[in-house]
Amino acid sequence: MKLIINLVLLALVALLVFVLISSIRAPIAFQAEKTKRVDAVVNSLKKLRSAQETYRDVTGEFTNDFTKLKETLRNGKIQTIAVLGNPDDPNSTGITYDTTYVPAMEAINKLKINLDSLHIVPYADQGTEFELYADTMTYQKTLVHVVEAKTYFYKFMGAEFSSEKYKKYDDRYNPKAPLKFGDRFTPNLTGNWE
Repeated sequence: MKLIINLVLLALVALLVFVLISSIRAPIAFQAEKTKRVDAVVNSLKKLRSAQETYRDVTGEFTNDFTKLKETLRNGKIQTIAVLGNPDDPNSTGITYDTTYVPAMEAINKLKINLDSLHIVPYADQGTEFELYADTMTYQKTLVHVVEAKTYFYKFMGAEFSSEKYKKYDDRYNPKAPLKFGDRFTPNLTGNWE
């Protein structure tokens, strides 16, 4: 009888140890997976932001069309103007401006941006694209171009980690919150992860 009680107690202790280890492992696994996925999406958003800035250098505006963005970056040219002479010197008479055009792909290649996957949200279901918004608005009595690109946590966190139950491991975690750069209501290119 004593042997049976000891075996039952040993099994109970083993079960409690397993439950304890599982309860410690779950938040660590969630945090590691969240960090990995958020870092990948932020990296993609940074590349998309750089691509939009290069597009603006070519056209003077932003775009909400990935096809147009990619086509313009592949074929467009960025104008650069070099000032020869000193325009601040009132006695200078030999001021000239030298305009050159550089292919936009040079800037894209330097930034190591893959245009073919620029629109894809990492870790999301196949075919999931970033939401892209671009327009003009009046801001402080001036017409400005605005852009916003975003995706939501539930789209790239996967079925397992897109639940509200993970708030118990991270108070700030909200699967319905966006991860984005820019703003459709202000001329701002800052990412909400910064």
